[in-house]
Amino acid sequence: MTTATRPRTLTPLGTDHARWASGFWGTVQERTRDVTVPSMWDSLRDPAVSAGLRNFRIAAGLEQGEHVGPPFMDGDFYKWMEAAIAQLEVRSDPALAETIDELARLIASVQRADGYLHTPTLIAALGPVAATDLADRFHFETYNLGHLITMCVRHHEVTGSPLLLDVAVRAAGYLEDLAENKPVELARSAICPSHYMAVIELYRATDDRRWLGLAQSFLRVRDDFQGGDDNQDRLPVREQYVVAGHAVRANYLYAGLADLALETGDADIVEVLTRLWDDVIDTKLYITGGCGALYDGASPDGHPWQEQISRVHQAYGRAYQLPHTTAHAESCANIGMILWAERMLALTGEARFADVIEQIAFNALLAGISLDGTSYFYTNPLRQVRELPFELRRAGDTGLHPVPAPPKSDERLRERYLSCFCCPPNTTRTLSRWHERAASVSEAGLHVHQYGGSELRAVLDDGRMLALTEHSDYPWDGRIVFTVTAVEAGGLPVHLRIPGWSSDAALTVAGEPVAASAPGTYTRIDRPLAVGDEIVLDLPMPVRVLRAHRLAEEAANQVAVQRGPVVYCVEEADLPDDVLLEQAALRRGATFGTERIEIDGQRLLAVTTTLQAIPGTSDDALYADIDAAPLVEIPTRLVPYFAWGNRGPGEMSVWLPIVW
Repeated sequence: MTTATRPRTLTPLGTDHARWASGFWGTVQERTRDVTVPSMWDSLRDPAVSAGLRNFRIAAGLEQGEHVGPPFMDGDFYKWMEAAIAQLEVRSDPALAETIDELARLIASVQRADGYLHTPTLIAALGPVAATDLADRFHFETYNLGHLITMCVRHHEVTGSPLLLDVAVRAAGYLEDLAENKPVELARSAICPSHYMAVIELYRATDDRRWLGLAQSFLRVRDDFQGGDDNQDRLPVREQYVVAGHAVRANYLYAGLADLALETGDADIVEVLTRLWDDVIDTKLYITGGCGALYDGASPDGHPWQEQISRVHQAYGRAYQLPHTTAHAESCANIGMILWAERMLALTGEARFADVIEQIAFNALLAGISLDGTSYFYTNPLRQVRELPFELRRAGDTGLHPVPAPPKSDERLRERYLSCFCCPPNTTRTLSRWHERAASVSEAGLHVHQYGGSELRAVLDDGRMLALTEHSDYPWDGRIVFTVTAVEAGGLPVHLRIPGWSSDAALTVAGEPVAASAPGTYTRIDRPLAVGDEIVLDLPMPVRVLRAHRLAEEAANQVAVQRGPVVYCVEEADLPDDVLLEQAALRRGATFGTERIEIDGQRLLAVTTTLQAIPGTSDDALYADIDAAPLVEIPTRLVPYFAWGNRGPGEMSVWLPIVW
């Protein structure tokens, strides 16, 4: 493995140089700050709702009791803290800062001298029965420690306090001891390996190569361990050609390996990650950006060597195995794909990775949280139907801690608090740090990745500086205007992403037409810019009707509707009372319009069209004759997929039958 460090291709702009000041993402940022972060804290600190805070207080000896909740709850608590810390960076909030400081001191007081911190074990150790570290791989200790380290590093970067940075160093030291003295225990406990990314973040914050070496050790001990497909450790990393198993674990692992490649320049890892990425994008990614199609199964499915078949859970399936109603697409997996994508973007500078971030963001990511910012999905299906004859696990049931099934499958709605609370704080920290995905800087200039109301300021080491303010109604309108607000030392080139979904992009700079590059690339603008100049990118947004690959069986003879980066769906609420979801079809050649609407107080753009009501039947036989009734036209509208389920229980589908 190459060990010489090298600078990354792209470095994301931090809060001092990027923020969402207006537009779509500015509104989401305000909602996250004003509603999501405080309402989630209300849940975590209320023992009648969650043991998130109480577990730490019990471990600290401040209260009496037993650990309550899943073993990974510590990590979920850290993710909320990371979100809150990010909000402190965006805007001063003395009350929130005081809360974070109190929690930081509480966490530091609980940590064991050797760096171990896992409240289930620490609480058990207070009783008469000895508690053992890493006794069960599904105790998620390394997952918790990884999120602890990430949060602690962020706290130090924002506040300058050494308190939690010291906690992070001790926690990493514990993992280092495992790598050296208990490698098998470390490898088998590497479930949802957030610690891969975490120790690289610690290395970047401290410039201590000890932690870079630790990240390399994680890979070494994983490759020496014989596991299964569910945790991506049946084969050494360099021998993996397809992505299999638990989607969160896979995406976290590959994001961590991309971080390692960013710091070492390991070309072998980059090659592995590229082929695995292509496997997901080409054969396993939902149109919404959702990841991990299967609730449960076996991988490799039908493998001739029976001893190599392993259980898979919340997992990537076979190529093109993309069910709609039973799509798992866990919110954490979708976020893990963003983490992987942004690191591949930093490694390569290729726009295709920013395209996937956008695809997930405007669809699967935002679908995981309600429009009012207070309730959440764990799974993200592409079709919701009435009266399923079987139960699907509810949002929050991992299978480790079963919860009762809802009375009707069509009543699966977002919930304010889930028994498995990993996804809501993950969504919250992702949205709280969304400004970090807006743009990057390199020696080649400023690279703008995402649109939606940013203010950007890029500075190079040689003193060149350029500041831009974006004005747009993206993603509802494709006209994006950047105004130059400051220039120093001649400024620097600007690279604007031309989205892969687009065609016929037009660009002007200070009123002069400039040729735009091909979709899925960055257009370079390298000319003198002055304060007040406008860079105008026009992205036409016709409504597109998309089909799936011939092997995606559940989408055979069906189509999906997309406008710009936004995928649309039909909801029961927008169909006539006498038309069932399964009757709604789209005629080839249908015309489309747009309509400004509001759902739950949020401004959205709907797509209007005329659907066809194909004949239905009240016969529940497995097979029945086709009704000869004529097609009936249904004027209706489609709503953004991310907005579905905000008007009460009802059916929904992204994919619609196509009629000729």
